[in-house]
Amino acid sequence: METISLLEMLLHHIVEAAILIFEFIGVGIIIFSGFQGFILYLKRSPATKLTLARGLAMGLEFKLGSEILRTVVVREWMEIGTVAGIIVLRAALTFLIHWEIKEEEKGIG
Repeated sequence: METISLLEMLLHHIVEAAILIFEFIGVGIIIFSGFQGFILYLKRSPATKLTLARGLAMGLEFKLGSEILRTVVVREWMEIGTVAGIIVLRAALTFLIHWEIKEEEKGIG
């Protein structure tokens, strides 16, 4: 029984570290894309919207990955419901951004 609780604790720590790393990467990508989009906007580049949307989509993918990992460590139904809601919202945002990217690519192409 002690071995199982030790493994459970190890899994919890690994998942928590991975969640932080994924969140950090996602936020970093979104910030970088925001700066890149702003610079392209100042240059009046036609690819501004597409570049920004691609960066936001990639950042959201990492943040969605962290939320999926978070489901491993939640223990109560209220937490599961909250995480599920966040996953649904982030997935919807990602879907809308990917749709916008496709529409923007059609307009450019």
